[in-house]
Amino acid sequence: MLQNYLKIAFRNLLRNKVYSFINITGLAMGIAAFLLILQYVSHEKSFNQFHANAPSMYRLLNEDVKGGMWSEVEPGWATRAKQRFPEIKDYCRFADGMAQGIVRREGAKTEAFRETNISYAEGNFFSFFNFPLTAGSPKALEKSNVVFLSASYAQKYFGTENPLGKVLMLSNQFDTNPFTVEGVYADMPTNSDIRYDMVFSLETLRNPANLHGNDWANLENLDNQYINTFFQLNNNVLSSAFEKKLTALRNELSKENDGVKFRLVPLKNVHLAASLSDTYLTQGNLKYVYMLGGIAFLILVIGWFNYVNLSTAQSLKRANEVGVRKVVGATQSHLVRQFLGESLLVNLLSFGLALLIVVLLQPFFNELIGTPLSFASLGATSVWAWGLGILLFGSLLSGGYTAFLLSSYNPIKTLKGQLAKTSGGGLLRKSLVVFQFAISVCLVVTTLVIYRQLHHMQTQSLGLNPQQLLVVRGPEVGKDATYKVRQTTFQNELMQQTFVKDYATSGAVPSGWYNFATAGFTQPKSKPGDELISYSFAIIGDRFLKTYQIDLKAGRNFTPAECDVDWNQNSKVLLNERAVELLGFANAEEALRTKIKWDERYLDVIGVVKNYHHTGLKRTIDPIIFYPQNNSTYFTIRLTADRMPEKIAALDKLYKTYFPGNPFDYSFVDDNYNKLYVSEQQYSRMFTTASLWAIFIACLGLFGLATFTVESRTKEIGIRKVLGASVLGIMALLSKDFLKLVLIAILIASPIAWYLTEQWLKDFASRIALSWWLFAVAGLLAIVIALLTVGFQAVKAALMNPVKSLKTE
Repeated sequence: MLQNYLKIAFRNLLRNKVYSFINITGLAMGIAAFLLILQYVSHEKSFNQFHANAPSMYRLLNEDVKGGMWSEVEPGWATRAKQRFPEIKDYCRFADGMAQGIVRREGAKTEAFRETNISYAEGNFFSFFNFPLTAGSPKALEKSNVVFLSASYAQKYFGTENPLGKVLMLSNQFDTNPFTVEGVYADMPTNSDIRYDMVFSLETLRNPANLHGNDWANLENLDNQYINTFFQLNNNVLSSAFEKKLTALRNELSKENDGVKFRLVPLKNVHLAASLSDTYLTQGNLKYVYMLGGIAFLILVIGWFNYVNLSTAQSLKRANEVGVRKVVGATQSHLVRQFLGESLLVNLLSFGLALLIVVLLQPFFNELIGTPLSFASLGATSVWAWGLGILLFGSLLSGGYTAFLLSSYNPIKTLKGQLAKTSGGGLLRKSLVVFQFAISVCLVVTTLVIYRQLHHMQTQSLGLNPQQLLVVRGPEVGKDATYKVRQTTFQNELMQQTFVKDYATSGAVPSGWYNFATAGFTQPKSKPGDELISYSFAIIGDRFLKTYQIDLKAGRNFTPAECDVDWNQNSKVLLNERAVELLGFANAEEALRTKIKWDERYLDVIGVVKNYHHTGLKRTIDPIIFYPQNNSTYFTIRLTADRMPEKIAALDKLYKTYFPGNPFDYSFVDDNYNKLYVSEQQYSRMFTTASLWAIFIACLGLFGLATFTVESRTKEIGIRKVLGASVLGIMALLSKDFLKLVLIAILIASPIAWYLTEQWLKDFASRIALSWWLFAVAGLLAIVIALLTVGFQAVKAALMNPVKSLKTE
């Protein structure tokens, strides 16, 4: 019996080659898109889940009075909390930003590298987290001046040599210090938010001599926020209740009543929030994951709808077959098994083709999302089980509907030819076409909105001129007694270069972050609680505003003399307009006439800077306080526009002349701003690809239905042509029904697309306005595509010889 069913199924597929091709290809493309996006969703959901103690591990966060959160806390809270609260089983701290510097092998005349993806970490780092070592003991990190390397970085610095016992020199704000390699670990996985190439022992900073005057980095201080802290809590400890205990400890011991609370976020939720309503700071974006997961499902649904559409359309052709089988004794259950078997065969063939498509497109998809994924990514979480369940359920549902529809035909009506007069199947097919194109229109609108928002962020005025601005990282090696003279000479030499228009020194640069953020600023008219407002701090030289072409709204800039004073001796600052507003000044002129208080210090506001987008257009403009100092963390150089490679080579030579041993590390400010929107660019590409994919699958189905319509109306078309109908008239006759369906789809999709894109745009401080023409373009595109798809068959039918058409029936 099974063999007979298979024979009939294969014969039916071969007899209807066009419909079989459309069914299998459409389903395969839907399944392939589903599997590819499922890999990405599974990868995102797998972040940080591989740590053995993940269920009891929490990241410590700060939350200010406005609900803003950040992960850098004062280092002393971990030790104080462990001493006070038995709920804490263990803790681990690590600091990355302050570790960045220049690394080279001791005594070797090899190239030095500026390393940014490195960290100082607690001695228990490799036992607290599950990052497997390939050499060395995890306890070695408890010692001072020790470094562990990732496998790839062990090879980078030592090649095939055994790195254990070798010494690396790290030059950063803590001067130049030697670190002995005591361990090598496997490269940290891509589904980890904690990923470092080099891990230096945090214990090194416990020795005051190693701080090189940076007392703010003392490991027991409660004043400076620079470290990430994770707690492992004992079983049955309620994190929400423990947060309150930690905040109470902060209020008890903190010298500043800054209104900041402690929050604990589970390690498993550090990458993606627990839900869309979760307010915790995360590394990933749950909204995008849900959106892509939904798109994957909708594309799959379009493929299933194609199958149901064409199968129900073809059912009219097989009605006589059903009638004959029932007359000769076949029961409905026999017929259900047969047709369900045919459906499963189509789904199996589609699934096999889908696997081939995934294999072929995997490199392209990986490049699209910037992450190396494979089928193995599906096994990282239980997402694969849900995906497999959806595939099986949908296949059975779509195949089952067709099987029961075919097997339910009345044999007497089918043999008398009365079945074709029923309209139920036609209504279903029309509904499915509308649904398919509504999905496609929604995706097209979403793609257009994302593209326009990206274009807006890349072309909107930033309040400064980022063009031809080269940012060079300042030196870390060789900061001896001659450094200040060398720095001054280097800057003088810069201005001698014909291609250099201007330059500036600063501790922070636009498109990056600030030096730090702090509260405690008030003015005589401040209200209670104003001292809790946090302000961003940017350390700049006197040439900063001129080089970046940032305008002053009122007052004046710093002078060179004002920048050449010690940190605590300065009494002058600049404010941006946003800071003036938050401090409660009526206007810039009032700010210039009033001293502001910072804790116990009084400062003169000598100028007000016009607002500019320091951190890009995704964020609101921060209140910024500019502090004068000749900080050489960054050199910003404005260049003339032509022959960039030659100019960079000349600057490289000049830099290494005055700062030997330091790599020439540079970037362009406009490129750095564009990098702030990398995730949006990736999602834009993904949405564009998904939209094209969905439209193509929908068009396959529409092409099949148009083919069926032409075949079923062959006699009518012949008669109309004999009676004088024109080719254009025949085309309009066959196209108008489909065009109505597409228009209905556009009407349904437009409000849905408007709502979804409006919600997405709320994440951006500077955003586009939704315009009617975006929906018109998407609708017009859907109409054109539908007309082209149906038009091919319509033209073919209209040009057919009427004599031949009338003979077909």
